[in-house]
Amino acid sequence: MKKVLSVLVIFVLVSCGAKKTSEAKTALYEVLTVQTDGGGNIKFFEILTEPNEIKMLENDPLLTDKMKQADISNSNYVILNMGEKNTGGYSIGVDKVEETDKNIIITVKENAPATDVMVMQVITYPYTVVKIHSKKEIIFK
Repeated sequence: MKKVLSVLVIFVLVSCGAKKTSEAKTALYEVLTVQTDGGGNIKFFEILTEPNEIKMLENDPLLTDKMKQADISNSNYVILNMGEKNTGGYSIGVDKVEETDKNIIITVKENAPATDVMVMQVITYPYTVVKIHSKKEIIFK
């Protein structure tokens, strides 16, 4: 009788145990840096796919810690540049990233300074660098 009872208790404990049913899903993108100054004079979105293009980012002191050699072959990098702005408070970023079976769709969000906040009258060049964890074609919205 004790054997039957102990087998039932073990069965209940094993069946009630926590099980990991799915692996941890990695995020589709990662924002590497958002800067208010240091970008280019014109508005552009640049996609870096080739290792020789990505070398430029590895030399940037803000990005050297975040760049991994293994990611270069598995990821695309995107530079979102807002262009020249005549005051501070502007920024550019990613609103959302969607993956389809053929491509990646990036929705870009441009942020202007709040109207009720005093901003500095200084020329700025806001930009953002994003790592996309995919080698699919990238489309901007």
